[in-house]
Amino acid sequence: MKSFSDSYKAAGVDVTAGYKSVELMKAHVARTKTDGVLSGIGGFGGLFALGNKDMKEPVLVSGTDGVGTKIKIAFLMDKHDTVGIDCVAMCVNDVICCGASPLFFLDYIACGKNYPEKIADIVKGVAEGCVQAECALIGGETAEHPGLMPDDEYDLAGFSVGVVDKEKILNPESQKAGDVMIAIKSSGVHSNGFSLVRKVFDVNKENLAKYYDELGATLGETLLTPTRIYVKAVKSLLSAVNVKSISHITGGGFYENIPRALPDGLSVKIKRSDVQVLPIFELIAKTGNIPERDMFNTFNMGVGMTVVVDKSDVDKAISAIKAVGDDAYVLGELFDGDDGVLIV
Repeated sequence: MKSFSDSYKAAGVDVTAGYKSVELMKAHVARTKTDGVLSGIGGFGGLFALGNKDMKEPVLVSGTDGVGTKIKIAFLMDKHDTVGIDCVAMCVNDVICCGASPLFFLDYIACGKNYPEKIADIVKGVAEGCVQAECALIGGETAEHPGLMPDDEYDLAGFSVGVVDKEKILNPESQKAGDVMIAIKSSGVHSNGFSLVRKVFDVNKENLAKYYDELGATLGETLLTPTRIYVKAVKSLLSAVNVKSISHITGGGFYENIPRALPDGLSVKIKRSDVQVLPIFELIAKTGNIPERDMFNTFNMGVGMTVVVDKSDVDKAISAIKAVGDDAYVLGELFDGDDGVLIV
């Protein structure tokens, strides 16, 4: 007589592969342990102690996201240990925009077939992202979906929870004309706009292997570059100057994301010549014959985050960002008006 587990395996779900995946990922998860972690992986819920005795009124901040169609690049290159960094980055970079510090992260992997080594590679990237974000990976889920997804494909999503003292939540209303917007450089395309990227380059294994002098790498290597995680930069900033607002430049580029952190009646003027556009975006625009406004309305163009500070704090702010290994420069200045983002 067949056992239940044998029947489940015949239906396309291998529970023993799931057990092996958990064993393989334990070492990666252990790298992310912080003081608040009260449980290991494998339980029904991840436990985390909110021991923030130095905060008068702790406020929890949450963010969730995925990697989008960038994951197709990982499939084609058969490289799965970096998309987890992207997943963490997309969540924690949102959480820190209000001044919060990430506490923990959980991931969700849906796959057509559970290949334990591949799942462990994905989680290895998630763990690396958590280390960079100084937060703990306290749990997750790997779901096998036979018949719904191809055997060799998966999707990845996650969410993060952070904390900030209520009195220290950033206040965009404190911004005024004359304040300065600083750009923190991105590492590349990050995790947005990949549906357009794949169409522009007609992405396949052969095209991804093509080397471009202007990139100093193959197209695939450049596109799979992990999203930059800005947790350390923001923590350094908050300890050095009065930060008035932060924007995470994701899907929608400059025109959608920057205004989200501007109060009514304030806009920002940016000189196009001051934007340090990365070569990959110039290549995308040239190859796809994409108008410049569309580029700035889709991609980060080399700016992963923007930060607004008083003009007198600019030098200190840039120094604080550079002190932790990120790069930054003056991007623009706020002015009275309802133009949102004005690129001239």
